[in-house]
Amino acid sequence: MKKFRVKKDIKVAETLPGRFYKDPDIFNEVKEKIFVKSWQYIGHNNIMPVNINTYPFNFLNNFINEPLILVRDNNDNFKCLSNVCTHRANIIVDHPCELKSIRCNYHGRKFDLNGKFKFMPDFEETKDFPRDCENLKSFPISNFGPFLFTSLEPGFNIQEVFNEIQNRLSFFDFNSLDVRPDLSIDHLVNANWAIYCENYLDPFHIPFVHKDLTKVLDIDKYKCELYENYNLQIGYASEGEDFFELPANHIDFGNKISAYYYWIYPNIMLNFYPWGLSINIVTPLDINRTKVSFIQFMLDETKYDSGAGGMIDKVEREDEFVVEQVSKGLESRYYSTGRFSPTKELTIHHFHRLISESLNS
Repeated sequence: MKKFRVKKDIKVAETLPGRFYKDPDIFNEVKEKIFVKSWQYIGHNNIMPVNINTYPFNFLNNFINEPLILVRDNNDNFKCLSNVCTHRANIIVDHPCELKSIRCNYHGRKFDLNGKFKFMPDFEETKDFPRDCENLKSFPISNFGPFLFTSLEPGFNIQEVFNEIQNRLSFFDFNSLDVRPDLSIDHLVNANWAIYCENYLDPFHIPFVHKDLTKVLDIDKYKCELYENYNLQIGYASEGEDFFELPANHIDFGNKISAYYYWIYPNIMLNFYPWGLSINIVTPLDINRTKVSFIQFMLDETKYDSGAGGMIDKVEREDEFVVEQVSKGLESRYYSTGRFSPTKELTIHHFHRLISESLNS
């Protein structure tokens, strides 16, 4: 596949070409070189109540669909295992339950809760058995407060990212977050996943697309910070709007910050507001169709309808409209690449650089 070259110097760099968003072969390359190596959200650690210790799920459901099991041991430690039997590829666990061992209901192969092979009936005469490959493959788990993430083939150490974020948000009470499924929703967007991410990473469009959001943000102070595998956008509150009460020793003390928008490569968004946290997961479904999951956690419901975090539904509808318009525009035979604003599009440039590095690897 032809190399993608996004220059390091944003002042001379060009965006990814239009074919990136429309070529099925590139879409498959993205799956294998970016998303297989990504970290993805499993859930809040309360997805397994006291009477449950195994929880089956798919890694990026409807895209990669790798069957996995989240297992909790007697010491409340979590482990992530393959949910595919090493004998004949049967799905082993099909619903959340409490198990003392993991047993395949197809031919009776048994594993312990660490995934180690224990027993297989009628294999007494099989030579060179069992081998290491009879064990269930395990996958790493990383914790971010009460949230669990895993990766099939990690491209970077996300725990270092989480540690840096939690250090910045040391004042934020993760343990008091209340899971709110009633406020959580999935959006289907008729566009390539990367267009949606670019829009999220684009403060340039806010005054043009989000008139009401612009009123509650001091857009002149809006700030972007770039890190190795993630970036941060900081929204500052307009006069009279809600903002975080920061401790005196905090790096942002003295500023009226209404939102911290963290993006982790390639598709995780962690949006912190005075009312709580919105986790957004962007999942490609096909080349021109994307699911965006908004998963909400509450700290202070009295602040939910105010400030930068108080118009999530409206902002999302506005974003979806412009993202789908861009998707239509990319069908043009006359569009090739664009240029970056060196002052407003640093985070999109960062995103394009990470994509080009991944696909060129």
